[in-house]
Amino acid sequence: MFKRHFLGLFNIIFILSMLMAGCGSIPTQSSKEENKGKSRTIEHVMGKTKVPEHPKRIVVLTNEGTEALLALGIKPVGAIQGFTGEFYPHIAKELQGVTSVGTEHAPSLETIMKLKPDLIIGMKMRQEKIYNQLSKIAPTVFSDKLRGDWKENFSLYAKAVNKEAEGKKLLADYDKKLEEVKKKAGDLTQKKISVVRFMPGKVRIYQGDTFTGNIFKQLGWARPELQAKNEFALEVTRERIPDMDGDILLYFTYTPKKDGSGALQLEKEFTNDPLWKNLNAVKNQQVFKVDDIIWNTAGGIKAANLMLDELSNKYIPQFKK
Repeated sequence: MFKRHFLGLFNIIFILSMLMAGCGSIPTQSSKEENKGKSRTIEHVMGKTKVPEHPKRIVVLTNEGTEALLALGIKPVGAIQGFTGEFYPHIAKELQGVTSVGTEHAPSLETIMKLKPDLIIGMKMRQEKIYNQLSKIAPTVFSDKLRGDWKENFSLYAKAVNKEAEGKKLLADYDKKLEEVKKKAGDLTQKKISVVRFMPGKVRIYQGDTFTGNIFKQLGWARPELQAKNEFALEVTRERIPDMDGDILLYFTYTPKKDGSGALQLEKEFTNDPLWKNLNAVKNQQVFKVDDIIWNTAGGIKAANLMLDELSNKYIPQFKK
């Protein structure tokens, strides 16, 4: 009898000791939260948003945002396609396997939802109307707009993905390259550089608050008086061709898959016009057609670096002739 009671008591003690020893392996509420991952609060144009400390599945809805992620060593699960109707050539290889989620103006909410993102990066200027819908899919961080200084947006994106240190280094590397280009340019700062864009159905003279304009400002290069203003662009007709003049004239032509021929037709009409041929830049053979995607449309850190490379290796030697 005593032996049975002793064995029963021993079994109870043994079971209790095993349970006590195993307490550390029983999931608690706090450990469950840790498994989900810690969060950080990001302040942005739409307010404050809690985002994962280390997001793994990011959908990005701006072209310059895509460049920012790639530069930071992050491959998004989904990204918007370029305005040309596809991923831009200079980043297409890095985006192999990435799902297209539409365009900046019309992202596909259905496609984004299927990707199950843990962070969405977008822009108020493009997607303000669908911010609430995006926020219901995943934590969403928006930049304000994109015109001139791309660095501000880049810094926000780096913060959102918890790579601020890496972002600062990339910006420092860019600034170093910019100073090298500035040094190579020498007294070119005294020459006024004009920038023109041909688009389907319209022609613009680009001013200071643009991607190209901002980089020229950082380089310390002069612009014609009309273009030196911190504004976006002037839409002009052929009668305004004289306003395009400068010591150097750069132009790019936007040719999307849909109606890209319209831009090429306008380019042809303007560059064959007697007013164009009478420009000082034309007479002095200082007119150069540059790549629209790199020099304007892409608008991110990779395009900015490529633009500096093209200036240094190709155009500055020609500007000096």
